[in-house]
Amino acid sequence: MFLDASVIVAVLVGEEDAGYHLAKIEMSKTPVFYSSLSVFEAVISLARIISISHNGDQVPTAPDIIELAQETVAQFLEAIDGQEMPISGSLHRAAIEAARNYGRFVGHPARLNFGDCFAYACAKSQNMPLLFKGDDFSRTDIDVA
Repeated sequence: MFLDASVIVAVLVGEEDAGYHLAKIEMSKTPVFYSSLSVFEAVISLARIISISHNGDQVPTAPDIIELAQETVAQFLEAIDGQEMPISGSLHRAAIEAARNYGRFVGHPARLNFGDCFAYACAKSQNMPLLFKGDDFSRTDIDVA
């Protein structure tokens, strides 16, 4: 199974559906993968959530908050025994195909953004189901975890 950044953030901030996603991860009979792009997206999203909760949305996110978010994400991925999937030099082709078929750039209802296109490409290229939050990926042909 491949983890989208949205799931990492949902679990770490305790969103309403965090338990559902965590159960999916814990019950997985196959390894749980993530990419460096998923980590980046999760860290920046988590840092912004923390920053806004402490300082409001008009203050830039401080570097120490990004560092805290980075440590938190790393600890979570270690706790679930997540495995990093390397981004191959040709994965961009699959991400571009996802953008062409499902991207917000082309007006598709899935409205996949940059990070979404790479999560889709990672999962699709390895024939893995994708664990995600929201309904964007369910409007594509990806296997849902």
